[in-house]
Amino acid sequence: MGVKDLENLKKLSMLRSQIDGIPMDRVVTSNFPTVTSEDRIKDVLLVMKKTTYQDVPVVDNGEYVGMIGYTTILRKKSVTLDAKVKGMIKSVPAIAEGSDITVVAETIIRNNCRELPVLSGKKVVGVIERNAVTDIVRDIPALREIKVWEVMTNPVISVKVNDLMDEALDIMIKEDIRTLPVINDANNVVGVVGMREIIDNNWKKENKTIGDMEKSSRSQITIESVATTSAKTVNWDDTIADAVAMMVENKFSTLPVVEDKQLVGVLTDYDILELISACRERDMMFIQISGLEEDDKDCRESIYADVENMVTKISKIYKPESLTMHVSRYNDNGGNFKYSISARLFINGTVVAAKEVGWELTKTASDLINKLEDAVVNMKDSKVTFRKRKK
Repeated sequence: MGVKDLENLKKLSMLRSQIDGIPMDRVVTSNFPTVTSEDRIKDVLLVMKKTTYQDVPVVDNGEYVGMIGYTTILRKKSVTLDAKVKGMIKSVPAIAEGSDITVVAETIIRNNCRELPVLSGKKVVGVIERNAVTDIVRDIPALREIKVWEVMTNPVISVKVNDLMDEALDIMIKEDIRTLPVINDANNVVGVVGMREIIDNNWKKENKTIGDMEKSSRSQITIESVATTSAKTVNWDDTIADAVAMMVENKFSTLPVVEDKQLVGVLTDYDILELISACRERDMMFIQISGLEEDDKDCRESIYADVENMVTKISKIYKPESLTMHVSRYNDNGGNFKYSISARLFINGTVVAAKEVGWELTKTASDLINKLEDAVVNMKDSKVTFRKRKK
């Protein structure tokens, strides 16, 4: 089976039954850290470093309040490390006990989180890690044989060995990604650097603010000195099952994808979760826009209108299955916010990925949507893709 087979409704129904037939208990852990809204940021960083969690449930008086994430912390450059957690809690809806796995996958995608809390009433009774959900692929015969190139992210953002760690950190914050391949001048993968390495190397007790954490690395620490140099890679024509086995057994969230030793993409937990989520039963195309702040939400209707217009046009070429967009905003040496928007369109058995950066949210989103539309047209006009080369 390939990704394109998901267009066959009978096969999709059978696949959904197999996925949702796996009990949710299979992906839930009862051993997880928590913090309170009165804890200090520096205490949370120590918890994250000790447990490897990057999203930690906030629990007050036994009741779930929200999540505190490492990426959220890094964006607050002027906040002191003695500041309380309550000013940085993000609202991540918990999943109910006994939910279907396809619903779990979609919830993780919708909230772009690494860990998802499971509630019984108002009490957190477990946490679902993304890696645990991706592992179910090995139990589903129809998913095991899908090829890496069918779901990988391409083009891929990478860093070079001599880049500074703060440059990698800036990319992670702006693009809202947590792992980057490290390459040499020949475009060969020589390592990876992730949020785990940032946590381990970027926090020092003498730091007073989040900004100090970045400044401490700028003049002295290169990617080469902190990256995992024994990076594993997966070939572009390997199966998803082979890739997932490597990811789960090594607790990787991202695998660089190579062809003839050249970096051609990355395969992430997120890519695989999108595949699982695409099997969920729904009456219409799934569209998700995440990351909008309260003062950005006035632009939501305009963005959805542009999306609707694009879908109408591309539906004449191929049938789109899902579209996910994530908005990140950051200060770029000034008081105004700059926006970085990433999108993944699942269409015609292919994932089309694109990114756009700009100062005005509505225009940036519109430019990104136009870029996706152009990519779909190009798919029809020219099949210079991994699918054609494999054939």
